[in-house]
Amino acid sequence: MTAPVIHAESLCKRYRRGLEVDTGLRHTLEAFLRSPIALMRRKKDETFWALKDVSLDVHEGEVLGLIGRNGAGKTTLLKVLSRITRPTEGWAEIHGRVGSLLEVGTGFHPELTGRENTFLSGAILGMSKAEIARKFDEIVAFAELEKFIDTPVKHYSSGMYVRLAFAVAAHLEPEILLVDEVLAVGDINFQKKCLGRMGDVARAGRTVVLVSHQLNQIRRLCQRVIWVDNGQVRQNGPTHEVVSAYESAMARGSSSAEGDSGGAQHRESTSKARFVTWAIVEPSSEPHTLSTFGHVVIRFVLEANSKVEDGHHGIALYASDGQLIWGNAKDPLLLRPGLHELYYTFPYLPLRPGSYFWRVSLYDGCGLIDVWDGVPDMIVATEPLGHPRDEWAGMLNLPMRLDIVSKDRQPA
Repeated sequence: MTAPVIHAESLCKRYRRGLEVDTGLRHTLEAFLRSPIALMRRKKDETFWALKDVSLDVHEGEVLGLIGRNGAGKTTLLKVLSRITRPTEGWAEIHGRVGSLLEVGTGFHPELTGRENTFLSGAILGMSKAEIARKFDEIVAFAELEKFIDTPVKHYSSGMYVRLAFAVAAHLEPEILLVDEVLAVGDINFQKKCLGRMGDVARAGRTVVLVSHQLNQIRRLCQRVIWVDNGQVRQNGPTHEVVSAYESAMARGSSSAEGDSGGAQHRESTSKARFVTWAIVEPSSEPHTLSTFGHVVIRFVLEANSKVEDGHHGIALYASDGQLIWGNAKDPLLLRPGLHELYYTFPYLPLRPGSYFWRVSLYDGCGLIDVWDGVPDMIVATEPLGHPRDEWAGMLNLPMRLDIVSKDRQPA
């Protein structure tokens, strides 16, 4: 593995909430004499840690994704790495020319034309005048603003503004690129173009650290992901594992990491039977992660303590947010005491990448015997084939081919 081009050790960043008004010595002494404890508590509560003990390495040519809820500390981490702000504690080393796409439109002046703002913004982002001139036509074409490039940007629509701003920033050629949620600008077609541009940057072998709430974009672009939560690193690992764990936690409202990573779950034994484990047995690479298309066999293990007659068995697959994806049932079943392995065979499971869980149940003539949400969740880690925007991707991950056949219009 190549040497890290970004190395951070125990980064911490403390901020102060609100504005601290200087009330003068007289008022400070008066407040202290009235209630010294309250004054000390107020002073203490005015600060908070946006980052707390964050350490990371990013290697040359790696595309690293940062995910987490709003306010988790992702943008603060990028600002520290790009030297916009200094850490309160800890340190970071960066080897190489850094380009930061943290705020699209930095340096734009409303009275200047698109052409003038292109040179101004490019200079602020670290490009030389010659470099901007060389790339100018490419920037304008990317932004699709050829007809309006000499118009003051105060007359631009919001979409035109962000298209030009991203086009300027996207044509930087740094060795290390720090990107904060800029792939969501513009309309759907322009977002696809932005995604393609970032893919080109990644394939060119540059080091990229990307913040995005569009998890499909993270899956498409990143080899590794760090989940930042409350200013700390909650999980760091392969993209499909971290993104799926994050989706599952957000959908279930979890505020702490899932503690169970195995297939079994401790539950009280029922009088007749209970489900104990589940696993993907084909393909056999990972027992709870589906990373290939094609033939799939799922196994559930049921422990029967006594005979079950006229049994009714139900199975359902749910997305992490509780949406029912598929369900089925079988009856009547006759189960004798002992362990029973139930195998479900699917030609393929065309699910979009993400976290899912199985729910299995068993009834007899007397009612419910057992119902179980299989743990851990099933992680689908196949290549995303749907729309790059999560909200348009849908639940299915279907391969497809588009053919366009053009025919001349028949004369009247």
